[in-house]
Amino acid sequence: MGSPKPGRTPGLSEDQTLQRIRRTLGNGIEAPGLRDDAAVVDVPGGGPLVVSVDSVVEGVHVDLGLCSPADVGWKALMGALSDLAAMGAKPVGALVALCVPESAEDGAVTLGVMEGVAEASRETACPVVGGDVSGGGVLMVAVTVLGTVEGGTAVPRHAARAGDVIFVTGPCGASAAGLRVLRAPSGDVTVDGSLAAAYRRPRARLADGETARQAGAHAMIDVSDGLGLDLHRLADASAVGFVLDAVPVAEGATLAEALGGGEDYELVVVIGPGDVDGYRKRCVEAGLRAPARIGVVRPDPAERRLGGEELGPLGWQHALG
Repeated sequence: MGSPKPGRTPGLSEDQTLQRIRRTLGNGIEAPGLRDDAAVVDVPGGGPLVVSVDSVVEGVHVDLGLCSPADVGWKALMGALSDLAAMGAKPVGALVALCVPESAEDGAVTLGVMEGVAEASRETACPVVGGDVSGGGVLMVAVTVLGTVEGGTAVPRHAARAGDVIFVTGPCGASAAGLRVLRAPSGDVTVDGSLAAAYRRPRARLADGETARQAGAHAMIDVSDGLGLDLHRLADASAVGFVLDAVPVAEGATLAEALGGGEDYELVVVIGPGDVDGYRKRCVEAGLRAPARIGVVRPDPAERRLGGEELGPLGWQHALG
């Protein structure tokens, strides 16, 4: 989650840029690849491998005045792992490329970032199996994650069907609210510890994703750039519309933050009506939070509403040249 640097003239949106990249590559990966945040690669002689890469850049995705280097490392690994969660995959390893400002000479930033990576690695049972370290102008952490889907297939975002039921694995907006209270002038707002933690230490919903896959989910996407925007991305990929009845808002957050905030890493789960009871039962058996039913998939791609109002693609995108 972040914002364009001051004074920068916005160029193409992130989604527009990705469309151009797909056309430029033209290497046979266009279908079905480059549609989800993670790719499924068939390994000769083995099963499918789910692969994704994500990055955290100082001043774009993270404010170092609000986060420690360890927070940055944690966020970097969890953000990449969320892409695996959105396909119902289980992580098997990660590679971390770290670019450290040349002004950081004492090694504290490097070690701090990797301490956060190590904490997230232990939390998710995802070992770090390699990487790279170099100097640069700003702090950047790029993480590649590898995962598997045992006994099944990965869940894409392009297979939602009219009549499917839409769930979200938890309330949204906590990370955006945490950023808001952390940025508030000192003395004006008492920083809520849980909201600050939601911004500094988000969690990939790996168990939720695997459970939804096992329950027969048709489509999934993680809420990384805002529920409104990511739900539109899923609907665009599936050529469908949707009607939402309600949106679960995290305590202390606003509806606008729940719809347009990023880095919640909750999962949008789209599942057939006949599998709803089984999905809920599996969540209980796995000790997970009860998923919230928020709406249904509609056949008309132009129909995208929250209650009686049209819902646009609210969320955050990079402005790219």
